[in-house]
Amino acid sequence: MSISQQAFLRDAMRRLNLTRDVFATRIGVKRRALDTWLLPEGSQEFRAMPEVVERFVSEIVQNGTLLEKYTQSVQGGPLRDRIAVEGKHQLLSVDQFTRESVEELFRVADLMQPIARRQKVSRVLEGAVLGNLFFEASTRTRVSFGSAFCRLGGSVCDTTGFTFSSMAKGESIYDTSRVMSGYVDAMVVRHPDQGSVAEFARATNIPVVNGGDGPGEHPSQALLDLYTILTEFSRLGKLLDGAHIAMVGDLKYGRTVHSLIKLLALYKGIKFTLISPPGLEMPAYIVEKASRNGNVIEQQSSLAEGLAGADVIYATRVQKERFASEESEGYTPEFQISRATIDAHCGPDTIVMHPLPRDSRPGANDLSTDLNDDPRLAIFRQTDNGIPIRMAIFAVLLGVEGLVQHSMRDVTWKHPSHVGPDDSAFHGLD
Repeated sequence: MSISQQAFLRDAMRRLNLTRDVFATRIGVKRRALDTWLLPEGSQEFRAMPEVVERFVSEIVQNGTLLEKYTQSVQGGPLRDRIAVEGKHQLLSVDQFTRESVEELFRVADLMQPIARRQKVSRVLEGAVLGNLFFEASTRTRVSFGSAFCRLGGSVCDTTGFTFSSMAKGESIYDTSRVMSGYVDAMVVRHPDQGSVAEFARATNIPVVNGGDGPGEHPSQALLDLYTILTEFSRLGKLLDGAHIAMVGDLKYGRTVHSLIKLLALYKGIKFTLISPPGLEMPAYIVEKASRNGNVIEQQSSLAEGLAGADVIYATRVQKERFASEESEGYTPEFQISRATIDAHCGPDTIVMHPLPRDSRPGANDLSTDLNDDPRLAIFRQTDNGIPIRMAIFAVLLGVEGLVQHSMRDVTWKHPSHVGPDDSAFHGLD
């Protein structure tokens, strides 16, 4: 098998749209056996899947109906061409994706997992240089993109802050983009003004990735969020179709939720509960876009009523830097997600997410730190997933995704089995 058995099985379940329990029944094995086949290869409980099962699963996936459905994308050419913007291999918005193309990107991310988990290394981007142009403060996104590019063998040049750039001297976005294109092979751009990243992209033919444009979009964050939800649901035996997703907090200026709800709307029968203080509601045009595929949207101002029965809670930080102080007056303690709130209104399998950073200072009313050792809190699994997703983005945009599997070799250094001391057992690196 040319890919890992974990990636093979996750792909099969996604294509068939089956939970682990139903999938195990379909192929005639116990759920426990399937679970051991899906563990990382370094895990003590990992077991190799029998060859007869591999052949059987391949036959199921490749039956006539599914083969026709999933060869349509292949006939359309490489993924980089199908998500292109005006013929350019750039990632500016989640609107570039269909359900099929986003899940194809996730299959590439699955291939990246051994590298992201520090078991393998690859040099498919050796010699390539990434320009990280961040004209707005960032830690996670900037370092995550840089790490992803380096793990594929590339190198990174960083620039951070508007005042330290030539644009502070009056240089236009066009000139900056054109000049940088002569220095680097791809750019990630974050800018405080909505639409500015698209302006950077129009001035160049090299790959440009939107790292966040003001209150606009944050496509790579939404992709890693959706990938996290699907991964968590696979572990819990749930399907995304028909799920209940609650989005809480600043939904007006939070660009992560703007991108995520549009991606989630590619699935069917989802119930969205949008919970925000008065004045910070989700923009109407985004709500309208999300109302498709039989999805239901309800808007709430009460946390208690909105969280009941939620499969996923996506909390957001109030974007104080984007509006006048009076707009945050309604952001009271009633909107803080805490352990007591989750225990009172949600079940043991509810997934709690946050794009980070969260404001942990007293009175911030952001996601509470008392959930840190709760396995329902997925924020660190979420951030870790940013590496394979961003590796997949670079591999696809630069056209090397087909080379990754055969380029891998074992790492030579030793790493801890868990990155954090409180990581759950299902979140280890080995």
